[in-house]
Amino acid sequence: MRKHKISNQMIRKELRFSGKIIRTIMPFFETSTLEKCNKIMDKYVKGKWLGRQTLMEEHWIERADKSQLRLCICIPKKRKKSVPGLLWIHGGGYAIGLPEQDFRYMEKFAVNFGCICVSPDYRRSIESPYPAALDDCYLALVWLKEHAADYDINPSQIFIGGDSAGGGLAAAVSLYARDKGEVAIAYQMLLYPMIDDRMNTASSMNNDAPVWNSKSNEASWKLYLGDRYGTSDVPVYAAPAREQNYKNLPPTCAFVGTIEPFYDETVTYMKNLRKAGVKLCFREYKGCFHAFDQICPRSKVAKAADRFLMRAFQYAVEHFFAAQP
Repeated sequence: MRKHKISNQMIRKELRFSGKIIRTIMPFFETSTLEKCNKIMDKYVKGKWLGRQTLMEEHWIERADKSQLRLCICIPKKRKKSVPGLLWIHGGGYAIGLPEQDFRYMEKFAVNFGCICVSPDYRRSIESPYPAALDDCYLALVWLKEHAADYDINPSQIFIGGDSAGGGLAAAVSLYARDKGEVAIAYQMLLYPMIDDRMNTASSMNNDAPVWNSKSNEASWKLYLGDRYGTSDVPVYAAPAREQNYKNLPPTCAFVGTIEPFYDETVTYMKNLRKAGVKLCFREYKGCFHAFDQICPRSKVAKAADRFLMRAFQYAVEHFFAAQP
């Protein structure tokens, strides 16, 4: 167990100033803070699109209970044919967030590769705990497969990805899709994924790093799991780190900072994928806190992570295919 907190010296030098400000303004998240964040985002972010080289379409699809799930579809203005279809899932501790917050990721995939990105406005845990978010994301995946021809998507290149809790949901949906056998995923991107509710790794305990720390992590897992929290009755589709069978999962790209709570669980998940024979492209970034690439996008390390992600995606476009069942 880590006996010390994350000191300023442990943070990469170019990230220290931002980290200090974040620690001062928002030392950690709790339920009331998460609720306020959602109100602000719903008012000022929802429906706003900042992309210059892409367009966003909104579609509503019906859930089993007849309610509507909103999908945000990022489309490059310069269209190509036979392109990958990417299900991109936003982060936010399963409790907050909107697809629009991740326009930066989606636009890069769309502009650089002609990719069509579909991002679900999944139900957040403050209103609807597990399995609501998983159900919404899987429903969006099925929709993407069924509507591939409408957007000139190559059906053999259905990709999935996400950051933080979105990375956790991407991992969960990949497991779920593998087990159900209805949709074949050709590639997954798991950016510093939130995948282990047990919080028993060294990096997840007593961690007070900027942006996301142990207190925020515990509060969010409690919201997401509800009565399941702290029990052994947690499905692998809720916390993918609990999975024991890693075979037949899609080729994977991932990266994580070394001082954040998710570091150990991400490293372990990658080792398990590699042992199972899954093709893997993985990077660790020393001294980086959670979501460093989003918080400090102009930093050298963020640019390095971005180059890594884009190169890996280019390789995936050229090499990874999975025929639909």
